[in-house]
Amino acid sequence: MTEKEDEEEEDEDRNTEERYHVETDNKEGDVCVITERCKGCGFCIEFCPVDALDYSDRATEKGYTPPEMTEGCVLCGKCEKICPEFAIYLDEEEDEEEKEGEGESEEERGEWI
Repeated sequence: MTEKEDEEEEDEDRNTEERYHVETDNKEGDVCVITERCKGCGFCIEFCPVDALDYSDRATEKGYTPPEMTEGCVLCGKCEKICPEFAIYLDEEEDEEEKEGEGESEEERGEWI
């Protein structure tokens, strides 16, 4: 198998992984968990500054318990950054203002502060 075929197979596997959205109270987005990657280590739960995550009652095929959302998520992203398996990520909604500003040059948008 060539290197390109290996990469295509990995991409295909990545697209078929089971994942679920953990609904948040925050209207700006959700937390997504790729259950096949989650090892149930609990880092995301332990490091959440607002205690918005807890262990779920359901287990994966491998017996791991992925996190579930309780309440109060502020989409800080610490769970995403701390996950050693890259099994959790934020799915943030784009602002209408951000969408409108995408076609503008850096000068038109203003400076980064």
